[in-house]
Amino acid sequence: MQIECYAQRLLNPFRGVVQVIRYASAEAVTTDGVEWDIYVANDALLEGLGRAGRRAQISDIRYGHWSAQTGLKRGPLYPSDDFKRLEEMGAVVYEHLLAVHRDVPFKFRDRFELWLLDRADRPLALLHSVCNASETDTRPPLDWRAGMAATASFRSTAVAESTESAAACLTRAVNGLASGVAQWFRRSDDGAALGLHTLRGGEPLRGRVLDADAFPALFLATREMDPTQAQLVDDYHAWQAPWLLLLADLDDATRHALEARACEQGELLEKHCRLYPRVIDRPALQAARVAAALARTTPPSSRRDEIFSLDYLELGLSARE
Repeated sequence: MQIECYAQRLLNPFRGVVQVIRYASAEAVTTDGVEWDIYVANDALLEGLGRAGRRAQISDIRYGHWSAQTGLKRGPLYPSDDFKRLEEMGAVVYEHLLAVHRDVPFKFRDRFELWLLDRADRPLALLHSVCNASETDTRPPLDWRAGMAATASFRSTAVAESTESAAACLTRAVNGLASGVAQWFRRSDDGAALGLHTLRGGEPLRGRVLDADAFPALFLATREMDPTQAQLVDDYHAWQAPWLLLLADLDDATRHALEARACEQGELLEKHCRLYPRVIDRPALQAARVAAALARTTPPSSRRDEIFSLDYLELGLSARE
């Protein structure tokens, strides 16, 4: 049995990427390239279940938490023969983690994608992705969601006068364009896709082939949206910029634009930048990281004093002019 290293997107909505080191039923995972959690699962419980075992849920057991700074902090130990076997799998993953943790980001492997379709049967919004064809029998929610984080912090001038949150407006706009049908696709290296089975109808769509251009690079299609809705999506992508930069296949223009918006969110940029596959404007990102670090280490009272002194300076300059 071999050790696998890969990346997978966190979806509906897109909220980052998880890096995975997996051996048997043990895995180490990270979303920032610094803090790693190691879990093991008792896959022996699935023996004899056949196809039904594919849907069975088995609980993960925490093997430990690791970072280069703090080392390994072990999880609870259980005196049993089963746990000894799980310990051995966890140890294999841990040893491999020590060897390859600097090699992130890993290559994406979640090429099976579930898309919500619009009324013309075109991909509208990405709902889910998995690494293996056998996992496409999962049944996630078939409506697109802006997410709880967006409800808390996403703002857009496009709907500034709405009584609803920007997240609610965007969720309603996207789902309002949907046909209700969702389809699984297997994406190829060039971005093209083979249509697989569908959910909630659309069976004749199985077997179709779509070019890469049919799939929006940032997971939401705006072709049927009015200007207000399109602006809402653009603002949402700007808000998502620190996460979207984790994607490997962005063209230079898109990546450069997202970097500029990510620099406005220094804390999130700092959290994810170690996993960016490419950087266009490295000095700008470094400056944003430095600014975020200074903000973290400056006491709140000092920040208020700085703001006051800058205002005072501006007033002084105006008076002399």
